[in-house]
Amino acid sequence: MAHHLAKAGYTSEILAAGTEVLARVRRDPPDLVVLDLMLPGLSGLEICRSMRADPSVSGVPIIMLTARTEETDRIVGLEIGSDDYVTKPFSPKELVARIGAVLRRTSRGRAGGAPLRFGPLLVDPDRHLVTLDGEEARLTAKEFLLLKYLIEHRGRVLSRHVLLSDVWDYKYTGGTRTVDVHIRRLREKLPVLSDAIVTIKQFGYKLVEPAPQRQ
Repeated sequence: MAHHLAKAGYTSEILAAGTEVLARVRRDPPDLVVLDLMLPGLSGLEICRSMRADPSVSGVPIIMLTARTEETDRIVGLEIGSDDYVTKPFSPKELVARIGAVLRRTSRGRAGGAPLRFGPLLVDPDRHLVTLDGEEARLTAKEFLLLKYLIEHRGRVLSRHVLLSDVWDYKYTGGTRTVDVHIRRLREKLPVLSDAIVTIKQFGYKLVEPAPQRQ
């Protein structure tokens, strides 16, 4: 993996034990972390969960790498905040492509732009910040990009495949369930979206404007 990443122009650092990871990423946050699920000392899931709970590294993109192929394992990884999930055996070129796609999404999400408002929600691309009624809401990098995309395309019916293509920037081989997982997390973290994100049965989602509050 390190050899193929070097050929693609990336600098990588290999850590052999899960217990080494958290201290390393907190000391100098990397651009991206590829986490094997089965690590000695501390599992990839535990590391992912700890990183997402730590504001100093919660925005670092994470790709889970594992030999497990059951859908439940993929969903657990996505639910706790991984940005992508690659199962063994895999092509080294595929992993490099996934890494490039995640880094492009992250860079695009931080590229800036005018703040977006949706009801009591304010999305500030310059600061990579989301506030609800003035209180900061902690979102992962992928959740931020998905929310930003939904607001930019409010009122439009968006298929799961369109969301995968435009937000994930990659044809996700694990199926469209990853979109459902991230939509559910947005609804849980931002209650104003519970009814605003409308599920279009067997197709996708639509963000509708919140009803005006009665005086």
